[in-house]
Amino acid sequence: MTDERPAERQQDDGGVPYRAGRRTAVRVAVPVAVAAVIAAGVGLVPALAADSPPDLPALTAEQLVAKALGSQTQTLSGTVAVSADLGVPAQLLSGGVGVGSGGTGRTGGTGPSAAAPEAKLTALLGGEHTLRVAVDGPDRQRVGLVEKLAGYELIHNGDQVWAWDSSSNEAVHLTTPQGAGKGAHGGLPEGFGGAEGKAPLTGVPATPQEAARQFLAASAGTTAVTVDGTTTVAGQKAYQLSVKPARSGSTIGEVRIAVAAENGVPLAVLVKDTGGGKVFDLHFTEVSFARPAAKTFDFTVPKGAKVTERKAGNEPKAPSEQEVREAAEGLNVVGEGWTAVLTAKLPTGEVPVPSEGRHGGSGKSAPQSPLALAKSLGKPVKGGSLISTKVLNVLVTDDGRVFAGAVTLPVLQSAAGVK
Repeated sequence: MTDERPAERQQDDGGVPYRAGRRTAVRVAVPVAVAAVIAAGVGLVPALAADSPPDLPALTAEQLVAKALGSQTQTLSGTVAVSADLGVPAQLLSGGVGVGSGGTGRTGGTGPSAAAPEAKLTALLGGEHTLRVAVDGPDRQRVGLVEKLAGYELIHNGDQVWAWDSSSNEAVHLTTPQGAGKGAHGGLPEGFGGAEGKAPLTGVPATPQEAARQFLAASAGTTAVTVDGTTTVAGQKAYQLSVKPARSGSTIGEVRIAVAAENGVPLAVLVKDTGGGKVFDLHFTEVSFARPAAKTFDFTVPKGAKVTERKAGNEPKAPSEQEVREAAEGLNVVGEGWTAVLTAKLPTGEVPVPSEGRHGGSGKSAPQSPLALAKSLGKPVKGGSLISTKVLNVLVTDDGRVFAGAVTLPVLQSAAGVK
């Protein structure tokens, strides 16, 4: 029977108040990142539902959220469909120069490997994609990006991590301490190895479980959650959660999450903007909770592949402690939850910009200040310049301050003190 009893969840994250600073920025920026980078708000595609919704025992919203966050399922495999329309320029999603698929943007072979996961998988934030995933606890995961003429594999097996891009036949290899995926990155690509739902396997959510858990755990303080019926996803009976901002000002209108009735695993996540348009859709089309065969996580270097070795804890271009401290001191957060605004100050100095347009030209570069560059990318508004996508807005003030969030322009202007 469909549960039509609305319930609201208005407590904050574990009762801990939001504070300015780097730790706070990480926590409250999730709704922003969900809209801007990843992951996401959440919504379920009705086409996946059966003709007649399954009859399930009634649960309150609090019970269903607890079921999803408390799921102990550690093994699964299946196929995931990803569709994203964040309005982010395609050249940014392809990793820009040096990391495009097939290595077409790499110059002289000196740029990052085409198999580098931190850049390759940002493609999931635009267009439609198919993933094949397998998880066996915190030490074994495999994600395969299936493309028309090529493929990409990311495999974590114990202390071995491999990434391979078939179009360029390039691989990246990392040896890391056993159990690094349980929380300490230990040199793994950012977020890799988070089978327990604490972080994405790939730095970008590759399963609904990753996206939903991150979202539900981080944005409860300003969220209204209700149970909105039942559905069937990938052959699994599921409840539907409707997650909405409790206040106005967010560019995200609703997130819908399908939660498996049997084990609480999130099966689908879809984000809608305030106009009802789909922003991000991540759902299983096939899923099994049986333990994947051990050979699933084996990897043999293909013949002729170029292999780039990385040392655990010694990633290229890792920031120093001083750089991390300076970056944290420059960040602040205004507001919380859905209407959180991340603030910073533009750096001083100049950056090289192609002299004949932002997207190329003669190849010559002319130095330009970050403020002038930001103004050239945005449109004039009261208080400065606005750079916007479908969900993320960035206000750069005339005095070089930056205000960013999945919020409307008036919220940014209020945070900036623009009258």
